[in-house]
Amino acid sequence: MLNAKPAEEQNQIAENQKEIPFGRPWIEDAERAAVMKVLEGHILTHGPLCHQFEDDFAAYVGGGKAVTTSSCMAALHLSVLHFGLGPGDEVLVPAQTHVATVHAVEIVGATPVFVDCELETGNMDLDILESKITPKTKAIVLVHYVGIPMQMDRVCDLAQKHNLHVIEDCALAVGSFYKGKHVGLWGNTGCFSFYPVKHITTAEGGMLISKDEKTATAIQNFRAFNYDRSFTERKIPGVYDVIGVGLNYRMSELQAALGVTQVAKLDRIQAKRAENFKALKASLEKVKGVRHVLDSNHPEGQSSYYCVIAILEEEIAQKRNDIVLALTADKVGCSIYYPQPVPRMKYYAGKYDTDAGDYKNAAVISDASIALPVGPHLDTEDMAVIAENLKQKIESI
Repeated sequence: MLNAKPAEEQNQIAENQKEIPFGRPWIEDAERAAVMKVLEGHILTHGPLCHQFEDDFAAYVGGGKAVTTSSCMAALHLSVLHFGLGPGDEVLVPAQTHVATVHAVEIVGATPVFVDCELETGNMDLDILESKITPKTKAIVLVHYVGIPMQMDRVCDLAQKHNLHVIEDCALAVGSFYKGKHVGLWGNTGCFSFYPVKHITTAEGGMLISKDEKTATAIQNFRAFNYDRSFTERKIPGVYDVIGVGLNYRMSELQAALGVTQVAKLDRIQAKRAENFKALKASLEKVKGVRHVLDSNHPEGQSSYYCVIAILEEEIAQKRNDIVLALTADKVGCSIYYPQPVPRMKYYAGKYDTDAGDYKNAAVISDASIALPVGPHLDTEDMAVIAENLKQKIESI
């Protein structure tokens, strides 16, 4: 355990310490006014704001056709369904990711094949990925880990060589670019999340984007029951047909109202995140016990700066959970991204009899890292406080 200070002194520190939340949605008067305007009207779904949000988001990322969804998980599920993945198919997935990335494959009956990550970025190791391609491999479902872009030209070359679909999980990657192109526009589809602690929020919600309009349109229809005409296209109210089976993974107008206002200030959000990230990374490089900070290792890879992932030295990492609890007690928000490599989680380890030794880098990141905040609700002075707090906790071990 950490060396304990007297209870009275600990309480005094907690009282004097400004709260530094890990994530907090940046909601201002513009968002409140936009939501109230929807509530003052009578259209809560099937309205124009979802279309505006789609157009605005596509404009921000620089192309493609965007489709609003109820979540990033919905966008991932729609993607694997669209490409016909199912029983007998193998899909390459990251060992180090949120479980949603893999659930989308598992839920359609395809077999996830786990790939270990790079220790410097947390992204799938492309050399390992290529070695796991078999005649049964049909797709790559990748993640841009905490917004650090993968080397997508290499991914696309492998996909073309082996005739594979590429689905990009961009849940933490709004504002991530590789060689000047926004992530999500490299593969067949890109899937984004607008959960409250993400770069922008619609409370719950997501977006699917594709550079191929036919793909995006087909998924757009499937997302809304596969109606042959939308609500606004029906000349006779209530009269429509269906062109195939479909789901209901739509976004509401209330959510889209938030999204439209949030996208409008994305440049400000990203500038603040970048400033905070660079300040915190520089401070942590001076903290003994911090092995390194994950970041893009490619000169043309631009991160979205979702958070700072600090990898602790091995002897310090054994007390990582104690450090997290101590930081939290002192009102310094932190988290773990992610608590275990997916193949080590109970369900997947049991079903696929995975060997933990195959995912050593993913294990290091899961077991030896702390995720620290850099969001726009904070400033560079907060970064100094975070670094100093972590330094004190490490020294107290």
